[in-house]
Amino acid sequence: MGSCLPADHRPIEVSEKGGGGRRRDEEAPGRIAGSGTGNVACLFTRQGKKGTNQDAMVAWENFNGRSDTVFCGVFDGHGPHGHLVARKVRDTLPLKLCDLIYDDYGESPTSNSDGSVLEETLSPYPDADDKSLTFAGQKEEHREFFDSMKESFRKAFRVMDKELKLHRNIDSICSGTTAVTLIKQGQDLIVGNLGDSRAVLGTRDQDGRLVAHQLTVDLKPDHPREARRIKRCNGRVFAHQDEPDVARLWLPNCNSPGLAMARAFGDFCLKDFGLISVPEVTYRRIIEKDEFIVLATDGVWDVLSNQEVVEVVASCSGRSAAARAVVDLANQTWKFKYPTSKMDDCAVICLFLSKDATVGGLSGLSVGLSGMSVGSKGIESSPGMPARLMNPQRNSKRDIPEDADDECYLNISGDERSLEGFTRLNTLLALPKFCDTTPTKK
Repeated sequence: MGSCLPADHRPIEVSEKGGGGRRRDEEAPGRIAGSGTGNVACLFTRQGKKGTNQDAMVAWENFNGRSDTVFCGVFDGHGPHGHLVARKVRDTLPLKLCDLIYDDYGESPTSNSDGSVLEETLSPYPDADDKSLTFAGQKEEHREFFDSMKESFRKAFRVMDKELKLHRNIDSICSGTTAVTLIKQGQDLIVGNLGDSRAVLGTRDQDGRLVAHQLTVDLKPDHPREARRIKRCNGRVFAHQDEPDVARLWLPNCNSPGLAMARAFGDFCLKDFGLISVPEVTYRRIIEKDEFIVLATDGVWDVLSNQEVVEVVASCSGRSAAARAVVDLANQTWKFKYPTSKMDDCAVICLFLSKDATVGGLSGLSVGLSGMSVGSKGIESSPGMPARLMNPQRNSKRDIPEDADDECYLNISGDERSLEGFTRLNTLLALPKFCDTTPTKK
């Protein structure tokens, strides 16, 4: 699979912008690039049964030297060199975002020029009943600000993808990675998503119950907008006969590589056939009822629902155990749901939105995970799995709006849900014959 430095020992790349660049990993306080716990975030990853752990993640507190700002990102690599691509993006993308956003907007990238902030989400689909493409109740300057922020995210992703293409030591022709990233500054949250990793918010409803709100859309090849773009570029979308529930992206004239997502870094063999590296970028104003955000790779979401993940985090006795508890339950559920499939890698970041709030014993929470106790080391015992985990909903459907335009890549509401409970053999099924599968040597 190729040699690489351990996640905790790979130095961060230094940006060359302005000749100065950002500080290296060992000089960056608050940066966690592997399993660990910070002041407001905990991270945990575990290798699956498919070989090298191709998941990467980073949480960077005090981002850009600001005590109220944190960057989080989870990256799910695939292909022969996916682990190298994921770690390269993990180490480089935050710096590019920092350079572009903070250099362009100064000390407060998520504030308006007058110091005020956007009070409502700027998603064109703020709720299920209102899918108007207008920013109702928002000033034009707010839209101009968000458009500028969105462009900065897109530019950073575009530059990152170009750097991968030109990288001499990482072959990204048939290897790539997803990316779900966020920047939280104060009460302002910007989320940039590429691929099928996911961000989910744990928040309270009007009755005080803890509920899950999906902040991102799983950008799969069979999403109507994604499928139209792919077909327009002569790519093909269909499911393999062994996995009828998993749509994949294929080259025009051969049954490869069979990529299980519509957007990704790398995978340059597909970039002329509908695969893009343009992220979905959304804004949310964090309110008092919002408690935490979970970012995770699809090794978690393939087997656990959004609500189950939120309930596991809330049931933990301490913050430091939350990410591991999610991974532990995902691993157990893989064995129940798909006993003949190889378990996927899992990576989870839990970002807590209030410094003084506790996790365990939240009032109004009905966890419903009978037979499972969560302690400081994650899931300690599980004499019985929850009934709903024993019956995967293999034929569940997504509620996807059909009116999203192909070219403008609008911000789709997190209310859309992706397929839950499907299995997949690999993110890539077959390599094109022109791809060199020899691992990259360092």
